[in-house]
Amino acid sequence: MEGQMEPQTTSSMGANTSTVAVKVLFFARARDLTGVSDMPLVVPTGSTTDDCLNELVAKFPSLEEIRSCMVLALNEEYTSRSTTVQDKDELAIIPPISGG
Repeated sequence: MEGQMEPQTTSSMGANTSTVAVKVLFFARARDLTGVSDMPLVVPTGSTTDDCLNELVAKFPSLEEIRSCMVLALNEEYTSRSTTVQDKDELAIIPPISGG
């Protein structure tokens, strides 16, 4: 069961809602703020990357610190916040990178 993310049907107020499971990857400062390098996230079918980000900020409020300047990647390609996620997608949270 570990490492597997299965779509599921959950009951909310008596209605069945289809969900998708997304693997979220945290890099650099995002990993520091959350304390994890990756995690599964289950969201309703039709959710966008921004919906996923809202769920993540609710779970890890410290992500708000970098929310306005982070970049999202879906399945190893940069993406907009309005992109719909699909089951088994991989969503990367990429904070700004600095260096010299």
